[in-house]
Amino acid sequence: MIAMRKAEIARKTAETEIEVRVDLDGTGQRRMATGVGFFDHMLDQLARHSLIDMEVSARGDLHIDDHHTVEDCGIALGQALAKALGDKAGIRRYGSCLLPMDDALVRAALDLSGRPYLVWNVDLPAPKIGTFDTELVREFFQALSSHGGITLHVDALHGINAHHIAEAAFKAVARALREAVEPDPRAGGAVPSTKGSLAG
Repeated sequence: MIAMRKAEIARKTAETEIEVRVDLDGTGQRRMATGVGFFDHMLDQLARHSLIDMEVSARGDLHIDDHHTVEDCGIALGQALAKALGDKAGIRRYGSCLLPMDDALVRAALDLSGRPYLVWNVDLPAPKIGTFDTELVREFFQALSSHGGITLHVDALHGINAHHIAEAAFKAVARALREAVEPDPRAGGAVPSTKGSLAG
């Protein structure tokens, strides 16, 4: 088994205090407490379908809005994933998923390249899901990509219900992430790059 597959990140600013723990070789166990109900539900999906054990605890300036909390959780989670992956020796590196959820169909493809880049073709047809601003879905994935060193493409191919589209996006990214972080039994522990490094 590859070393350095667990990580903890603590991030504190004037706006938020975030603590994140991940275990890449988990079973999808999760404990989310961000103070943002819909976001906790989405993070549950991310952990469950990636099979990455995740704990996310956040205390943020929710009296202003959810933006800082959601974005900073994405930052900390991206940092934790990058730390847990280490030099990325022996992993599959790439992952993709085409995920249906009722009316929604979302495609996610990612590369744990060390080069952050987000392509986001997702139209969420309602400005809010409950009290949650739907524009924050993109903000989360932008932060995750930037701080995790992930090239991430997410495309919503169909969908009329904002909740279904958002949830399908989290699940699709989760399944792609599961594939990408898994050890490749044929790789012999090598870094999956002709450059010999995936540091960016």
